[in-house]
This record gives sequence, structure tokens and C-alpha cells, in this order.
Amino acid sequence: MASIRFGSVLFIVYPQDHEPRHVHGFTGETEAIVDLGIDGNVALADRPDCIRPGNAKRGDVRKILRTAAKHFDSLVSLWEKMHA
Repeated sequence: MASIRFGSVLFIVYPQDHEPRHVHGFTGETEAIVDLGIDGNVALADRPDCIRPGNAKRGDVRKILRTAAKHFDSLVSLWEKMHA
């Protein structure tokens, strides 16, 4: 597993994870799975469990997405390091 922190948001990439490239973002009690698009955009993963817990604070999810967008290149590098 590899991780990187930006402020209060921790991102983790797991070595056994699958395509598409994505990171797991954590802040407070919230986890959001964020896809790192080829086009340079970030989005919540297209899966039913992309936000945990299901009743997570929307503000925490927005914070994870904003932080992922701001640090997109670093997160892609982290993914590629784990899945080279």
C-alpha cells in the first residue's frame, strides 16, 4: 500500500486494486473512491460503495474530490508507482 497526505485528506493506493486507476480518499469518518481520469478529471468511482459510510457528510466528499483534483498529478504518480 502507498499513501500520501494533503492537509487533512489521506489518499491510499492498494497494490491489488484494479483499473480504472483510482485512489481511496479519507477525511474525518468518510472514505471516497476517486477515479483519476485519462482526461485529467477526477470523479467518484462508478460503483455503489464509492462513498463510505453511505450517510457520509457531503462536505467531506467534496473536500476529498477538490483535494484530488488539486493534486491530480501526484495521485497519478502514486497509482503508477504501485501498478507499474
